[in-house]
Amino acid sequence: MDARGLIAAVRRGQTPDAAALLDFANGLATGAVTDAQAGAFAMAVCLKGLDDTGRVALTEAMRDSGDVLCWDMPGPVVDKHSTGGVGDCVSLILAPMLAACGVYVPMISGRGLGHTGGTLDKLEAVPGVCVDVSEARLRTIVAEIGCAIVGATTRIAPADRRLYAVRDVTATVDSIDLITASILSKKLAAGLDTLVLDVKVGSGAFMKTEADARALARALVDTAKGAGCPTVAVLSDMSQPLAPSLGNATELAVCMEVLSGQPEAAPRLVTLALALGCEALALAGWPAEKARAALERTLADGSALDRFARMVAALGGPPDMDKDWRTHLPKAPVTLAVSATQAGHLAAIDGEALGLAVVALGGGRSREGDKIDPAVGLTDVCDLGTRVERGDTLAVIHARSQDKAEAALDAVRAAFTIGAAPAAAPLILDRIT
Repeated sequence: MDARGLIAAVRRGQTPDAAALLDFANGLATGAVTDAQAGAFAMAVCLKGLDDTGRVALTEAMRDSGDVLCWDMPGPVVDKHSTGGVGDCVSLILAPMLAACGVYVPMISGRGLGHTGGTLDKLEAVPGVCVDVSEARLRTIVAEIGCAIVGATTRIAPADRRLYAVRDVTATVDSIDLITASILSKKLAAGLDTLVLDVKVGSGAFMKTEADARALARALVDTAKGAGCPTVAVLSDMSQPLAPSLGNATELAVCMEVLSGQPEAAPRLVTLALALGCEALALAGWPAEKARAALERTLADGSALDRFARMVAALGGPPDMDKDWRTHLPKAPVTLAVSATQAGHLAAIDGEALGLAVVALGGGRSREGDKIDPAVGLTDVCDLGTRVERGDTLAVIHARSQDKAEAALDAVRAAFTIGAAPAAAPLILDRIT
């Protein structure tokens, strides 16, 4: 392995060949590549970029730096990935919906960092649930239930685990090439037949402009296909929270209402889940009308709820989440309504500010390793465009103490702009194939 030569080539704007990138990825995984070399490589890519061939080669190299799962199932193996937003708990309802349709979903998910919540943190709000399982256990759960939402083992894309930690402290996170390789190396290591991507754009997303989100979606789709995985991406609006709650147990409560046959509890959440589910089933060969009807039926007949409850039990949670879920979710002892100080319409919502308010309450992480309070967060968040009068509730804070609730009050209120009614924006902005 010639790490110095590879870094120099990237710095000159040249794309290393696949063998050199594989050697480098293996060096990241084994420690043969130093932190200084990893940081220099990340900075070189951030400044000079990779071409399409190089991006595919880096993704495959990072995928192949550890275990790559292989499945032998009687149906397609599919997954979905979101680039992150506030109130985004789609995975928790979509995975069991797809499983109830007869496809298999080994969903390797992540934890929250920054203003966006993590799927694993939300699932672990259920007492007893442990998402760190062995590969053998993952295979058993997927085979028996159809879906498993778990964390990556240390043997899944270890090169990415190492490189991401270096990127986080070297200001090289915001590179489309490195973001693409990071996301896809882990997803493709799960041995998927197809993949659906939800690339978010707006105040609550990492990508604030549609142009940036579109560029990332294009890179993700082209790279995944180049690596042999049929993929579709959806651009979705994140100018407001996707669900009316933010947090861990608070978002999971909304998911349980939806899975229990109450789609009106979170209409935007359900709309996006159905759209992504239809894309996943279409990639698996389903006709569009049949796919949508089947997905809607899983919510109406309780089959998605049954899959979710069985998955929770298999991960160590209570056996009766489908019947008595309200008793199992932790509740914060203090609630405080955030009231409007003037009349008008909700003209804008700063989703990132709301997410950071939840972090300050203890519901997220400022840095890796922070302990999360699963009970805190926000509920009853008003929709964009809602007409409010002075004193109307904009959101409800759920906090561990009165002091914490009052400390969050101004930040939450400031996230809502009251003025003229905004123009209606579609939830699905585009579809990238």
